[in-house]
Amino acid sequence: VQLQASGGGLVQAGGSLRLSCAASGGSFSSYGMAWFRQAPGKGREFVAGRKSSGGSTYYADSVMGRFTFSRDNAKNTVYLQMNSLKPEDTAVYYCAASRTLILSTIRDPRAYDYWGQGTQVTVSS
Repeated sequence: VQLQASGGGLVQAGGSLRLSCAASGGSFSSYGMAWFRQAPGKGREFVAGRKSSGGSTYYADSVMGRFTFSRDNAKNTVYLQMNSLKPEDTAVYYCAASRTLILSTIRDPRAYDYWGQGTQVTVSS
């Protein structure tokens, strides 16, 4: 499976961006999908994710109410709509796919089998 993330950029605080992650080469609809981010000098942080079978979407507390995760199985794509962006949202954002995602590990990067190359999001104050 190959994941291609796009949509990052430079935006002022309070602005919006939409990230996309296109998957190819696998059974997209069966994968659990998530977005992570990594700021300079910090570890990889869970942002949002959902299991393959639908149900609830899970968010980090820091983005709850501002970010929206969605997936389009027909297009093999997941999205992250980011509103009310803050300088502390600045990071490289990665999409990830898991063949066997379970809820207890949805926030753990070790639970994911495939990773995109990352897209830079920079929020200026």
